[in-house]
Amino acid sequence: MPLEVFDYRTDIRNIFIAPEMRARIIRREPGTAGGGHTHDLGHEIFLVLEGQAEFTIAGESAILGPGQICIARANEWHTIRVVGDTPLTYYLSVTPHLEPTHTQWDHEGGTKLPYQYGGSTRDERRARTEPREAPGALLTCHLAAAHALADAAVANVAAQEAAGAALRGALDAGDNAAAKAAIDAMWHSIATTYRQLQAMETVWNELAPIVAGE
Repeated sequence: MPLEVFDYRTDIRNIFIAPEMRARIIRREPGTAGGGHTHDLGHEIFLVLEGQAEFTIAGESAILGPGQICIARANEWHTIRVVGDTPLTYYLSVTPHLEPTHTQWDHEGGTKLPYQYGGSTRDERRARTEPREAPGALLTCHLAAAHALADAAVANVAAQEAAGAALRGALDAGDNAAAKAAIDAMWHSIATTYRQLQAMETVWNELAPIVAGE
């Protein structure tokens, strides 16, 4: 894949979307604010590029300017308000990016509203030119990916037990080379399982917004 270069002054959009992370450049005008929300799973990182904003996260507020970063961890209610008379430009990333990416509330600490799917990637999905896959076909793929993940998880337990026993023996014997080989075997199994999780997440992120009509 070719190297992609982005410029925060012109690329005001999502610049990367994957189950592991979504990254975006956003610009807000003076006097505006972002609606408060949480993320069931995702941690969100904010980096101010231009302007100033008041970030309120988990009940605490601070005004950030260019070069400053703050983090809203999973399940922490957060909102952004532009401060001053200049536009705000900032970078954000949310990891993982798994639908529904946002959890809305009627107000901070209030009642959780019904889940909405696909809002953070709506523009990209509308811009697609290829035919959209039918929900039934996506469901079949999702269920197949779920079964593959379950199989990988079972295999991972066996692999961790076997390599773990080898690692314990190597540690007891002071055999560094054998210990390293056991750790490598454990990692290979973890990576295989995680790739199956990614495959299921990818299909899920396609299925959920279509079924929800987003």
